[in-house]
Amino acid sequence: MTQTIAIANQKGGVGKTTTVLNLGLALANRGKRVLMVDLDPQASLTTFMGFDPYRLQRSSYSLLMYPEISLVRVMQTISSLVALLPGSVDLATAAIRMVQEQHPLGRLRSGLREHQFTFDFILIDTPPGLNVLTVAALFAADQLIIPVQCNYGAMHGIKAIQDIIRHVREGMGNSDLMLRGVLPTFFDRESVFTAKILADMRVLLPGQVFNTHIPFDSHVADAPHTGKSVIDYAPESPGAAAYRLLAEELLTPKATD
Repeated sequence: MTQTIAIANQKGGVGKTTTVLNLGLALANRGKRVLMVDLDPQASLTTFMGFDPYRLQRSSYSLLMYPEISLVRVMQTISSLVALLPGSVDLATAAIRMVQEQHPLGRLRSGLREHQFTFDFILIDTPPGLNVLTVAALFAADQLIIPVQCNYGAMHGIKAIQDIIRHVREGMGNSDLMLRGVLPTFFDRESVFTAKILADMRVLLPGQVFNTHIPFDSHVADAPHTGKSVIDYAPESPGAAAYRLLAEELLTPKATD
């Protein structure tokens, strides 16, 4: 059964795109079929995967705006286990049109479900903020991962995401959506306060924070500039090791109360 996971936080710069890229490839290295979905108008994930978001004839914009467009006409095959639904700059227009023209928010959900492929995981990269594109992603997903940077403002925005989850569950009818976990990112072991912030996070969100945390590692930031994930660029680095651990944690069934 496919697990569809949105990676979202209202704040930018917390590692959403980096998580989709590296977690997706770490899962593929474990033999899982993975579809990565770029729903961010900045299209950084698409760029990292080697595509020009200004030159694409079809993108996730097409799937959102035109019900006759199927996933197979938009999807790009990266390898035998990895595929990409690319994003484009047109997504900024989609966010406006979806509101003004009252386009159904469920088109992404139906587009991802009505296909002939069998994916183990679908990972959706979302834009910063809680706009209509993020809501469409949450409506399409059955799980949510919230990357949270380990700094003073770490807890800011989590409540807003939790409110949106409640709205999607109750107001939009996607009762399947669950919080898979909060992912601590940019963990700086040399910082005096980072360990305390992580400990506080675990106290405030018991059972909702991943055991894995993503360290502050220059290899993670450098990798996309080489056209590679950190998994491939620096496989022995702390960042690569962390994403492999995250993949293992994700493959372990989450305990329920």
